[in-house]
Amino acid sequence: MENLYDVIVVGGGPAGLTAALYLARAKYRVLVLEKEQFGGQISITHEVVNYPGIAKTSGKALTDTIQQQAENFGAEFMLAEATGFDLDRDIKTVRTNRGEFRCFGILLATGAHPRTVGFKGEEEYKGRGVAYCATCDGEFFTGKDIFVVGGGYAAAEESVFLTKFARHVTILVRKDDFSCAASVADQAKNHEKITVLTNTVMEEVSGENGLNYARYKNTATGEVTEYKSNEPFGVFVFAGYAPATDAVKGTVELNEQGYIVTDASQKTSADGVYAAGDVCVKPLRQVVTATSDGALAATELEKYVAAIHRKTGLRAEVPATKQSEAAVTVHAQEAEESGELFTAEMRQQLDTVFDRMESPLLLKLSLDDRPVSAELEQFITALAALSNKLTVTIEERTVSSQEAPCVCVCKADGTETGLAFHGVPSGHEFTSFVLGLYNAAGPGQALDETTRQQIVAIKNKTDIKILVTLSCTMCPDLVVAAQRIAAENPNVTAHVYDIRHFENLKDQYNVMSVPCLVINDNKVSFGKKNVQQILDLIHEV
Repeated sequence: MENLYDVIVVGGGPAGLTAALYLARAKYRVLVLEKEQFGGQISITHEVVNYPGIAKTSGKALTDTIQQQAENFGAEFMLAEATGFDLDRDIKTVRTNRGEFRCFGILLATGAHPRTVGFKGEEEYKGRGVAYCATCDGEFFTGKDIFVVGGGYAAAEESVFLTKFARHVTILVRKDDFSCAASVADQAKNHEKITVLTNTVMEEVSGENGLNYARYKNTATGEVTEYKSNEPFGVFVFAGYAPATDAVKGTVELNEQGYIVTDASQKTSADGVYAAGDVCVKPLRQVVTATSDGALAATELEKYVAAIHRKTGLRAEVPATKQSEAAVTVHAQEAEESGELFTAEMRQQLDTVFDRMESPLLLKLSLDDRPVSAELEQFITALAALSNKLTVTIEERTVSSQEAPCVCVCKADGTETGLAFHGVPSGHEFTSFVLGLYNAAGPGQALDETTRQQIVAIKNKTDIKILVTLSCTMCPDLVVAAQRIAAENPNVTAHVYDIRHFENLKDQYNVMSVPCLVINDNKVSFGKKNVQQILDLIHEV
């Protein structure tokens, strides 16, 4: 049966990746679906020091390692959003924005997303002063004041991280003390660049070019403070998370807060459906409990799937070799750390992608006299040397240009595909660039027919700019989605800019957060988006 798996894991955070590792090692065919970025929320945490057996690491390094382990045992990975489930039969169906997939068992590991607080101006200034990711957006506030809203683990830890950039950090804690462990809270309380205000809530933020005004209130005394500044400042919100369970409402039992109810074996109210990680009802949400949930759920699913095998006589065929779309990212990180452009593992993964490309491509370089142009030339020349399907041409070098340095992806005859990267597509953008090549050359990442028709229906010229930083883990998925649309429709262009090298765009669109999506120079939107969300924005323009 086509697209049949033993288990489909919905969610690529620590719980889902651990479950995939256990299931794949047990010789089951497992597919991990992730709509945003593999690694989950922990991947944006710059420092993890409480995971047993590992003295110190980053969230991304930890989850990259788990993912690589799972892949080594044969787990398959796909960037796709689960939109619905059919669970009534032994063979279950998972509906996604990239088609339908069938399986015997399902693990829900969708995690949770940052909560908004609701103070006046929070939504209006999101991306223009209000932020939710210190790793992605902290550098935008170098030398400026920052307010942090929240009193938990993330608020304390990320506030200390933000002191690397900020002139001063003020933490507004709603209660009379932090709710996290004292060892973490004390680092914030005792930091010379941090002021902690307890019993304090943010009421309003506003400004013209970014944030220039904030009003907050001490709920114990009733005192209201108005903070005014002649230069922009930042407000980072770390107020916990809301469970990502919209797709399973009415399918499995949820509690009043929307978390999935499970038994001691991680089983949900639906047969063959288990849940793990932050999406579950549980007293402690940490990466170590997420991996524990994933391991337990996986072992229970092994038993369940084995019983279905015996009952139906059906088995999912495990491919002899299967490359994941996310694997190149893991090896790109290794290359960056080793100082190599492309490791042997990266070259192996790239060979797989290049072999599947249907048409050759021409990579046209536009360069100026900045050092970053020389870096781009070296990078693209080395990449093209790995495949006879890629050739490079260099336009006449200019002293300066608002668009250079740039690599424009063209068909072999020089016709532009609409895809381009301004800067050097390394770091977290390496995988998105490679997928862009795959999409431009064909056959490209799978699209369901409804989405394809929506893309083809775009008749007006649509210019998309995506402003990113190479350190942002949230940017690549938006880049991939925009490029997928552009590769499918010649009326759409998708140009990606590393904002560090294009300060003019940062100022033009008043960008203080990434990723930033700009459509036809007038529609500006911040945050991660999938193909459908971008299409909705295009139709609004």
